[in-house]
Amino acid sequence: MNDYVVKALACDGNVRVQAIRSTEMVGEAQRRHHVWPTASAALGRTMTAATMLAVQLKGDDKLTVTIEGGGPVGAIIVDANAKGETRGYMSNPQVHFDLNQQGKLDVARAVGTNGYLSIVKDLGLKEDFTGRVPLVSGEIGDDFTYYLARSEQIPSSVGVGVLVNPDNSIKAAGGFLIQLLPGVEDDIITKVENRLKEIPTVSQMVDQGLSPEEMLIRIFGEDDVKFLDKLPVKFQCKCSREALSNAIAGLGKEEIKEMIEEDKGAEATCHFCNEVYKFSEEDLRDLYQSLN
Repeated sequence: MNDYVVKALACDGNVRVQAIRSTEMVGEAQRRHHVWPTASAALGRTMTAATMLAVQLKGDDKLTVTIEGGGPVGAIIVDANAKGETRGYMSNPQVHFDLNQQGKLDVARAVGTNGYLSIVKDLGLKEDFTGRVPLVSGEIGDDFTYYLARSEQIPSSVGVGVLVNPDNSIKAAGGFLIQLLPGVEDDIITKVENRLKEIPTVSQMVDQGLSPEEMLIRIFGEDDVKFLDKLPVKFQCKCSREALSNAIAGLGKEEIKEMIEEDKGAEATCHFCNEVYKFSEEDLRDLYQSLN
């Protein structure tokens, strides 16, 4: 089953909702960066939440999420755009702990709680929109919920979950995003709050194999969800050999000459996808000559 996100309205059009299956997307990140289980849950949850926020944008708009909680995984960086393309990495992907007291992957310990969540939106304007809030739990879902309420003044609930197989591969990943629209009545707010208390965790729902549509129906009931759109999502990096070549050119002729004489070539690795690009001595000489 391919990954995708669904957009819908619930509670007679008073609540905007989304649900996502992100198993393959998170799995690709895990494979590329050789991520260990607890770190996978942290990176996967961040990628899942970022994707749901990004597909609310339009056209070529995109956003970058940074989470820095002071924990052993270091910084988590995720890029996502309105087309459903997402990429992400973390400073230290080889982090794993025993399960926490709730029997779950101890994401808060890996991420840390002494730090911030930042989202920069590139909307094609002169200046990017930037929002930043302190972390409230390090569990990712709660932190995105707090960000939306504090930075964007949208009462929301973000649920994200990642399950990891014994061989470190991703078994399942997904999530939901619930946002109250302006002017919603108190009885609807109460109804949503009660439903969120009653439903299984996101990890349980993705483990049961529920599709994004079935996840929203489980939350709101079949008669109270109006599906609007469906969009495929995937791990997609924007790096290329040309982009890395331009980056090397930007170092200047003296630096390139030093690479030719001392290193006999160059090697560059993309942080986001771990793709390695190799430039031979001849490649560098051509690049050097092009700068004349």
